[in-house]
Amino acid sequence: MTDMFAFLMSLAVGFFAIFCAYKDYDWFMNSNKARLFVKLFGRNGARKFYMGLGVFIIIMGLWLVIFG
Repeated sequence: MTDMFAFLMSLAVGFFAIFCAYKDYDWFMNSNKARLFVKLFGRNGARKFYMGLGVFIIIMGLWLVIFG
């Protein structure tokens, strides 16, 4: 049961990161934590980073369900 909850949370967080990066929301990309990545990679690079991070979070949630 705990693994399923962790998967659902990782699914929600991962899709949230992917969706906000795809839509390029200013409130998401101008947050304190995202500003570092925007400064390092540029706006489009930070968007790609957050899309990749979202995919990684979803995969880790799947990993917990399958092998946890």
